[in-house]
Amino acid sequence: MKKTISLILLLSLLFTLGACRDGGEKTEYETRHRTISSVYFNTYSAIYTYADTDDTKIEAYAQICDEVLSYYHELFDIYFEYSGVNNIRTVNQNAGKSAVTVDRALVDFLLYCKELYTLTEGKTNVMLGSVLTLWHDAREAAEGDFGYLSPELLPTAQELEAANAHTSIDALIIDEEACTVYIADPEASLDVGAIAKGYTVNILRDRLKAEGADAVALNIGGNIATIGLKPGGESWVTGITNPDKTAEDSLACRLELGEVSLVTSGDYERYFISGDRRYHHIIDPATLMPADYFSSVSIITENSGLADALSTALFCMSYEEGLALAERIGGVEVIWIFDDGTIKHTEGIHMLS
Repeated sequence: MKKTISLILLLSLLFTLGACRDGGEKTEYETRHRTISSVYFNTYSAIYTYADTDDTKIEAYAQICDEVLSYYHELFDIYFEYSGVNNIRTVNQNAGKSAVTVDRALVDFLLYCKELYTLTEGKTNVMLGSVLTLWHDAREAAEGDFGYLSPELLPTAQELEAANAHTSIDALIIDEEACTVYIADPEASLDVGAIAKGYTVNILRDRLKAEGADAVALNIGGNIATIGLKPGGESWVTGITNPDKTAEDSLACRLELGEVSLVTSGDYERYFISGDRRYHHIIDPATLMPADYFSSVSIITENSGLADALSTALFCMSYEEGLALAERIGGVEVIWIFDDGTIKHTEGIHMLS
């Protein structure tokens, strides 16, 4: 999964710092938290509660987290199949062969992915699997993140262009009534990493709110979602990781949040080296290469699935294009961090000194 806010750093910031409003004194609140298994979406997740949440409630909330994350992790997995589950891998394995009957939840998700493809002008495309597989294989050959790959083992332009011929969103055929999914191109495949975790977080937050959760913050592998505010109506306080790992301050900026979702995409935590160049994991559909506009892009908006998709899309657009898209959508705040450390943001961002 692609999101790159430093988990440990954000845990310490988002959930232990008291808010300071209007120059007043900082208020500390008692917190309770539970950490959820790293199996889900290949990352640790945590739920933090404030106010009068007792141990019984937080255990109930943690159980909901476990259930939701487990179900959607299996549903969206592109590498493994699970007993009794027709998931993304099942659909990919049947590309060009037959339609696959799936849970309604997967149909709803893929329909939303198609909407996001249109909304992001093709920059967030779950049918980019054939291209992303080439880059995944290269990263594996480099023995994972931060490894080194001989230049001759990089995907060639010819290989990337050939794979790109099999990325049409029109090849994804969804029958809502029959609850089936079919990939018409046998060489095409789904990769939902740009949307899956954020979409799941949104469902999880809705489930918790339906259970009466309030003054709760979720950190699902770096995807942040809050429910309500801190006691007394105080804002949440968090920071965005500094992409420059040599900098004295590990945070590029600090900011206040209301009841929102926050997702960041960056080039500094998942990459390999080849020759004298660093190849990160966010691939621009226009160039089929790692996008090179920014070091990180953070999205703050109500819907975590939208935030996830936009953090990828705007990372693959110029600042001007991304700003225009955010303004057209509305209700979206953005923080861009450039390679030289310059920070730009939309007007609704509340940064702290």
